[in-house]
Amino acid sequence: CSSDLTILCALSYKFLGMNFFDSLTHSMTTIATGGFSNYNDSIGFFNSFSIEISAMFFIILGSLPFIVYIKFLSGNKKILITDSQIRTFFKIIFYSIIVLSIYLLLSGTEFNSRSVLFNIISILTGTGYVNAEFDTWGSFTLILFLGLMFIGGCAGSTTCGIKIFRVQILYLFIMNQLKKIIYPKGIFVLKYDQNPVDNKFISSIISFIYLYFVIFFILTALLSLTG
Repeated sequence: CSSDLTILCALSYKFLGMNFFDSLTHSMTTIATGGFSNYNDSIGFFNSFSIEISAMFFIILGSLPFIVYIKFLSGNKKILITDSQIRTFFKIIFYSIIVLSIYLLLSGTEFNSRSVLFNIISILTGTGYVNAEFDTWGSFTLILFLGLMFIGGCAGSTTCGIKIFRVQILYLFIMNQLKKIIYPKGIFVLKYDQNPVDNKFISSIISFIYLYFVIFFILTALLSLTG
């Protein structure tokens, strides 16, 4: 599945103006959401809105669970709109665009919607392509992007981060615990997509998220020692 998407992505880039080497290089890191480019300016080097649209399209395809494509080809044509993880993924993109655009408008920062859309998708999925110097957009932008970077894309995709599925389970767990505090005698069963989630699975997710943050901050501290 990923190899087929990579070929399609390479053909798209080639058609939109990249040479053979650039299209091949960028297609492999687009589907893999690795974001490595052979130019210092990343995708911004080409200054092409059509190339950026193509990149966003294939980054999103690489950010969805690959099992979804199998289900789709097997006849479940509604899986792309019924899957809870995918719906949340697109909601995060939508609300992030709204929030960041409002912030930039109120702060009087010079920006364009093209850059906001592209960088949010790129940072959320951990791809890392850029087409603008977003570090000049203010400290809130950097905090927002840091949060998006931690979330990542869908589980079962090529993206990095904690993954939306684990964030959803953690959110449901916290809400469930709050309900137990408010209604001590109540019985609440944690469910995800109408399926009950056992305690062992919840424990493994909480442990993963905890270790993820611990390792991240340890590596950040060690990196800071290098100056």
